[in-house]
Amino acid sequence: LKPSPGKVASRAVPSRSVRIMMHWLFNGNGGFSATECAAVDKLSLSHQRLAPAGDAANLRTDEGYNACVKFLANIDKASRALALEAAPREYRANFSLNYQALFPDSERHLRVDVLEASFDQQSEIWVNGEQFEMSLEARDGARVLQEAWSDLGAVLVRWKAIGATSGKEESASKPSKAEVAGALFTLDKAWAHFEFKYITELIDIEERARQQIVRAVRLEQALGDAVDEGSVEKRRRAEKKLVQCISQLNSVANVKRKGRDDLGAEILFSAQEIMRRCEHNELSGAAADAASTLASDVIASFESVREYLQEVGSCLERVDPHLCNNEGLVARLADWEESWEVGSRYVMQVTTLEAICDLISKVTSLETLAPALITMCEDCDVELFLVLPRIVLLCFLADPDNRRAEIVRGLLPHLFQTKEGGAGKSSKPSDPKLERLLSSFGSVMQVLSTKASAGGSEAAWELVMARAMFGSTEAGDAYADLPLATKKVVEDLMRDVEGMSLQLQRHCPEDWNQFSSVLVQCLLGGKQRDAAPKFEV
Repeated sequence: LKPSPGKVASRAVPSRSVRIMMHWLFNGNGGFSATECAAVDKLSLSHQRLAPAGDAANLRTDEGYNACVKFLANIDKASRALALEAAPREYRANFSLNYQALFPDSERHLRVDVLEASFDQQSEIWVNGEQFEMSLEARDGARVLQEAWSDLGAVLVRWKAIGATSGKEESASKPSKAEVAGALFTLDKAWAHFEFKYITELIDIEERARQQIVRAVRLEQALGDAVDEGSVEKRRRAEKKLVQCISQLNSVANVKRKGRDDLGAEILFSAQEIMRRCEHNELSGAAADAASTLASDVIASFESVREYLQEVGSCLERVDPHLCNNEGLVARLADWEESWEVGSRYVMQVTTLEAICDLISKVTSLETLAPALITMCEDCDVELFLVLPRIVLLCFLADPDNRRAEIVRGLLPHLFQTKEGGAGKSSKPSDPKLERLLSSFGSVMQVLSTKASAGGSEAAWELVMARAMFGSTEAGDAYADLPLATKKVVEDLMRDVEGMSLQLQRHCPEDWNQFSSVLVQCLLGGKQRDAAPKFEV
């Protein structure tokens, strides 16, 4: 094209990469030096080990991965031997700190994971259950890199087939110095372009994937500000927003448990109200201890998550964008979910809370037996897991209309009649076996009340509980002194109790395991928590 009249044609200045390529096209046809030949020989051999049946590396095996690491290192060594300058990589200065640690300067630093990404050529990346799209330019860069990879492989296959001998006349079909240098140069240029697009987009995806934890950190800070202001209304709103965010985090990051997202702020508010009632002596005795144990655990697990968010806010770059890979976060969320599941069932539900408080009061009122039961809990005695269901059933049988009967109704709902209109369960059993067990228990208690030397019904109750906890041979002198006929009646009752206790454990094992854990927790006065757990991302 001719320049326009009156204008001087400007001379186009070729780019640095083009100048390098032109140099090798016009000046690179000479013979290989011994050093260059040795470097290409080594490169060809490592390529053969990398892909003996072709040029597609199986990077997902240890052998394939290690072979690729050596091949990439030999690419860099061969490029240096041929005096090839690395393609420009100044863009790395804009990488995040994590990626700058992997790519510290403008040298090649060819990594297997970048090559593997070009092999996969995935247009979609899933992080924390959310789909992210790689750009068309990044996918085109992967395709160009693969073409350059294949071209270099073809050159090296020819090199190996012909063989190389320094200082001798070379075969016409053997790759020239310009061909080898050109293949290496083209690969490096394609590699740098794909690396730039791929890593830049990965950084952007990771930043977006971290937004859930970033938002949680900001909401925790907002809660702290609301607490400092002293406004109850603002604090409640801030707590509600933070709990909602924690639930969302839990659903994507908690791989140790269920990852529930339906545990709301009402659980926290219920726990705070219980603690207020305990502080104002509206609850007292064993019932207050049990209620405060469960409520304080809900609050403590929430505060533990808050402490994590306070710490992680100063090192967000260390957070793995795949949130489930952050062990510290997962541990706090697992503890939070476990405590709040208990809270949703035994703290927020007033009738259930009253039932377990009443059960604890009934058990701890046995001054001679309660210490032994607590010792079983502390020692995690294997007998404990046989004793607990017996105790729960006996407490129900002792007063099926009492609040604590709600526990058995909750664990074995199919054994109770449905109220008219289908709303809830009545206290009256509908199961014949349970009805017979209630009748049998009443009869045994009458017999024991008359046989007990003193104490009447209280002494009879203690005898039955001793038999349930320690068996017929260790139940104490009072039980040993009973007439054989009376013992037989008691043993018949305990055999039926044992059968029903198995049903209590097996009808819904998850519910029973949760309840028994809560019962032990209340008897011991709460979970054993570290005062200040070591922070871990």
